[in-house]
This record gives sequence, C-alpha cells and structure tokens, in this order.
Amino acid sequence: MPTLNWIGKETVVNHHHQVPFRLLKDVPELAAGDPGSGNLIVQGDNLVALKALLPYYAGQVKCIYIDPPYNTGNEG
Repeated sequence: MPTLNWIGKETVVNHHHQVPFRLLKDVPELAAGDPGSGNLIVQGDNLVALKALLPYYAGQVKCIYIDPPYNTGNEG
C-alpha cells in the first residue's frame, strides 16, 4: 500500500490525540437553505472541526476537502 511521507511527519503523526473534542455550535442567524438538508459549513481549525464531526459521521464519509495549508505549525 502506498504511504505519504513528509518532513516532520513523525512530529505530527499522533498530534490528533492531544486535541480535545469540542461540540459543534449552531449559529441560526448564519443559516441558509433547507434546515433538513444535512448540509454543513464548519468554520475553524481543521483538526478541531473534524474531531467535532466524528461522533456524527464516523464511517459515513468517503471524501473531505480541506483548504490547505494544514499541519504547518502556523496557527497564527
């Protein structure tokens, strides 16, 4: 099976274990369209957002597009 390798991978490979779970916060005044559509826009750090979605969508997602850059260490 192919693997992805990059400089610094060893440093971040288990970083997700250190990031706490957070709850998604609904913001009704920013909603658009049919509330029952199941569509979401999640704003925030990608790892925090993905961990917040995990309880709802584990095993159901085939593809996620995350606007890079990520895992750069530049959270500022």
